[in-house]
Amino acid sequence: MKRSAGLLAALLLPGLAAAAEPLRIGLAAMISPKETLVHYKSIMDYVGEKLGQPVEMVQKKTYDEMDAALQKRELDVAFVCSGPYVRDRDRFGAELLVAPQSYGKPVYFAYIIVPKDSKAQALADLKGMKFGFTDPKSNTGKLVPSYMVAKRFSKMPEAFFGKVVFTYSHDKSIEQVGKGELDGASVDSLIYDFVAKKNPSLTQNTRIVEKSPPYGIPPVIVNKAMDPALRAKVKDIFLKMHEDPKGKQVLGELFIDKFVVPQDKDYDSVREMEKWIASQQG
Repeated sequence: MKRSAGLLAALLLPGLAAAAEPLRIGLAAMISPKETLVHYKSIMDYVGEKLGQPVEMVQKKTYDEMDAALQKRELDVAFVCSGPYVRDRDRFGAELLVAPQSYGKPVYFAYIIVPKDSKAQALADLKGMKFGFTDPKSNTGKLVPSYMVAKRFSKMPEAFFGKVVFTYSHDKSIEQVGKGELDGASVDSLIYDFVAKKNPSLTQNTRIVEKSPPYGIPPVIVNKAMDPALRAKVKDIFLKMHEDPKGKQVLGELFIDKFVVPQDKDYDSVREMEKWIASQQG
């Protein structure tokens, strides 16, 4: 009976039925330290309030899980890393929506970090050591350090380092390096800087020994089949968020200046690294 009533409501009151369906926005766990979850939830709530529609935050542990959910339309919108965007665009046509801008520019870096008391002064000093990656598809957490190692030492990471492990979270990589459980790791500069300001006890026992060139910042992407009208509304809300006092406060908690419109070419350097790495492995 309830199912029939629900079907009747959907037929007679389609607007009401649509309003009850939440917009599901994915957030990859590796780009969101535990300390940031409450702030990202505030972003979701803000978007929902402006949209006049419930918004549900969906976390996935790996980029593979996030990619699959976005491709299946289990999500319409997702905060992802630069690497997954490039692959998702090629694989199923994922498209850019917006990107955050922090510290005045829509870019970020890979930091190579070591324990504070480590003798290592550069990536070269970590040869034969235990090194931490985040996710196999992460740009700063896997691709960038792999590229650095292969370019400089003509070896893949598995042959250069003594052991490679995946933590599946930038904050876990930071924590494990600080505890000496890892001899080094490559982490997202935005996350490291956030943790350093919000919870300095997690970074105080680490040091940055190298900083990569800048890369296009992790974007917010959508499935190309997302309803165009809804997509336009969500994009407009993100882009105007910094103009509203409440929105500006929410962004400030994450050290985000504002959301901007990214260009696909911003991620060409990621494509070039992936292509070069593939050529070396082939």
